[in-house]
Amino acid sequence: MLSEFKDFIARGNVMDMAVGIIIGAAFTAIVSSMVADLINPIIGLFTGGLDFTNNYIVLSGDVAEGASLEAAREAGAAVFAWGAFVMAVINFLIIAFVVFMLVRYVNKVKDAAFKKKEEAPEEAPGPNEIDLLVEIRDALKAR
Repeated sequence: MLSEFKDFIARGNVMDMAVGIIIGAAFTAIVSSMVADLINPIIGLFTGGLDFTNNYIVLSGDVAEGASLEAAREAGAAVFAWGAFVMAVINFLIIAFVVFMLVRYVNKVKDAAFKKKEEAPEEAPGPNEIDLLVEIRDALKAR
């Protein structure tokens, strides 16, 4: 069983997956910061600071008029937090677009690298065996 486990871990795809998960975790922090710190403020400029996060509907419980979503939850009210969901969807779309652009760029770089390898001039093929034998035959006949 231990040797099977070693074989499983030693496979390339398991190691690739582990590296992908680690890179993905680090990349998530970068993309989340980009969305929260760079893109959302720019969107806020165009929408007049529109933020849906604190929009909710009280399903049950007493909540003061105009209270934030956090305050409504702390008061123990059951709330339908539709604004937080809308902002999560918007953030997802932004993150998905950023990841798409990154993958697109990486694929272009990878394709360019493979193209350069393919375009490398190959050595001119020399004569094959039949050509050499024909030359030898002709040289022997000429003597």
